[in-house]
Amino acid sequence: MRHDSRLSRMLHVLIHMDRHEGAATSETIAAMLNTNPVVVRRTMAGLREKGYVRSEKGHGGGWTLGRPLSEMTLLDIYEAVGEPPVFAVGPACDQPACLVEQAVNAALSDAFEEAERLLLKRFGRVTLADIALDFDARMMRHAAQAHVASGCHS
Repeated sequence: MRHDSRLSRMLHVLIHMDRHEGAATSETIAAMLNTNPVVVRRTMAGLREKGYVRSEKGHGGGWTLGRPLSEMTLLDIYEAVGEPPVFAVGPACDQPACLVEQAVNAALSDAFEEAERLLLKRFGRVTLADIALDFDARMMRHAAQAHVASGCHS
């Protein structure tokens, strides 16, 4: 089963947008994500409706952040991209009259609902600024490792 990557892709885009000056065109974002600009515009429209991004048409136009990363949570973006299913597994519906299938589905449904509530609660506590700080720390470690690997000891 294919995973829905809209959430992670939009988090990626938003953090890149925060790090670069000026507007990002749908074409630029599409190239970053290896997708079509129409897909970008469709997905970004949900973010625009919630005020997380703005769009300008015409020459020099494109997408810009509508609010700081510290004011956006994983939950906010998850909701803005259409609340895709968080689990790839689910109950079977092969034999709806089978009492075993009904019992299995009831147990799975309860577990999945509990896990989803916990996950979405966690999403609400993590801001995009938190992710950006992790990115910054990774960049610093990467630069330090590259410096050491190049043989520089100054």
